[in-house]
Amino acid sequence: MLYLKRILTGLVLALMAAATTTEAVAQQEYRVRPGDTLTIEVLEDTSLNRAVVVLPDGRISFPFAGSVQVGGRTVAEIERAITAGIGPNFAVTPNVFVSAQPGDRAAYATGAARSSAMDIYFLGEVNQPGLIEVARGTTFLQALAQSGGVTRFAATRRIQLRRTDPRSGAQTVYRIDYRALSAGAALKQDIRLQDGDVILVPERRLFE
Repeated sequence: MLYLKRILTGLVLALMAAATTTEAVAQQEYRVRPGDTLTIEVLEDTSLNRAVVVLPDGRISFPFAGSVQVGGRTVAEIERAITAGIGPNFAVTPNVFVSAQPGDRAAYATGAARSSAMDIYFLGEVNQPGLIEVARGTTFLQALAQSGGVTRFAATRRIQLRRTDPRSGAQTVYRIDYRALSAGAALKQDIRLQDGDVILVPERRLFE
């Protein structure tokens, strides 16, 4: 009986190891698409660690690396791209690890208008970049709070609100000085967001 239990235990462990290996291979071969969530870790600087959602154009924003094209790439290719982007800021080549979690592409791609909610995209130096769903009537400051606020790398005087006219395709860019707002300044007009608005928080320059 003991011998049989050992055989069964060994078989279970072997199956678990095989499943883990299969999952790892699938992860390495998987090609990232819009709506997926990437978990990015930098061994040498854990303050850079974050989870980001791939935007509709297949790009993400990462400190030091800026805007990175990840759509259609494997996690290994993304690791190399991010490493190359942030490498000049480290004394030695940093160790970057990326894992991908497929998103709900059907819901992400359609962006169908809803009666009580709308989609807002955050890009750049915010703590939770990507797509968030907010109630209609939400203002810029309210949505920024829902995204977790800005990171320590943010150029808070140069935040952009990009709005595209769904009929003409023309894009309007509004510049917002969040630093002044956080210091007590008042907006001349409260900015209420519209479905599909993109809020871009750029990375600050060296002495900004």
